[in-house]
Amino acid sequence: MSKAIEDLKHDHDAILSALKILDRIAEGIDKGSTPGTGDLSKFIDFLKEFADKCHHGKEEGILFPALTEAGMPSRGGPVGVMLSEHVEGRNLIKEMEGAIASTPDYSAFSSAAKKYSSLLQSHIEKENDVLFPIAEKTLDPGQLEKLDTAFERHEETVIGHGRHEELHQMLKEMKSKYLM
Repeated sequence: MSKAIEDLKHDHDAILSALKILDRIAEGIDKGSTPGTGDLSKFIDFLKEFADKCHHGKEEGILFPALTEAGMPSRGGPVGVMLSEHVEGRNLIKEMEGAIASTPDYSAFSSAAKKYSSLLQSHIEKENDVLFPIAEKTLDPGQLEKLDTAFERHEETVIGHGRHEELHQMLKEMKSKYLM
């Protein structure tokens, strides 16, 4: 497996960990627990920055264009499905944000959180099992190496030096609070 695809799968592992936390928060809400909106805001910020801006940014700005340049259609097919699901995920994040914006509506937050988690789990499975193997077959080793370099540059310019590690640390702290 190429280093570029390994990088994306490593991101997926972190996102799946985040989704476990989100599921636990939603379960708690459904049982009557009301987590602090500070934690919820912090968690939403993690999803927006890590899952969307960093990870989906790599896919939308680098991987998907490389695949379409290699002949894969951008509408319909795997790339089109992934793009559509990215938009759906962003809309669900907005719903979660809206649910805690002023007077918290924890039920609405839980509902959007469960939909988001389900969507992203299915999305990640499709990418790992369908899209990434196609990318490995479609793109030659030189192209995949260029993707890896572009992913590193993306992280540096879009989220900043060292921010990836800070986000992983934030995730670790949230795990210890909600999953231990």
